[in-house]
Amino acid sequence: MEAVAKLNNNPTSTRKMRLLADLIRGLDVEKALNILKFHPKHPSVPLEKLLVSAIANWKVKNEGARVEDANLIVKTIMVDGGRTLKRMRPAPQGRGYRIRKRSNHVTIVVDGKNA
Repeated sequence: MEAVAKLNNNPTSTRKMRLLADLIRGLDVEKALNILKFHPKHPSVPLEKLLVSAIANWKVKNEGARVEDANLIVKTIMVDGGRTLKRMRPAPQGRGYRIRKRSNHVTIVVDGKNA
């Protein structure tokens, strides 16, 4: 039985988060956690927490089953664009440059390999 975890409005651009999502898509859960734990990019911390949350959701759904026996994998991971905060930065000659502070939504689905 699969379990889902969602992260909404994470203040990182979608492009940066997708680089990490592509690394762990389809991998074993333990291997994905190790990759995220030691990856230098800053979005790896919230993505690691989200993966741990998805594993905990799987444990709640499958009481009595062990994670090691289930061979959990990252079945799907989707990164979608979230809201964009628009800010102004002062520019020469009285103008203003627009700063777009992007965010994203991440959805992880974890399932057993034999399911």
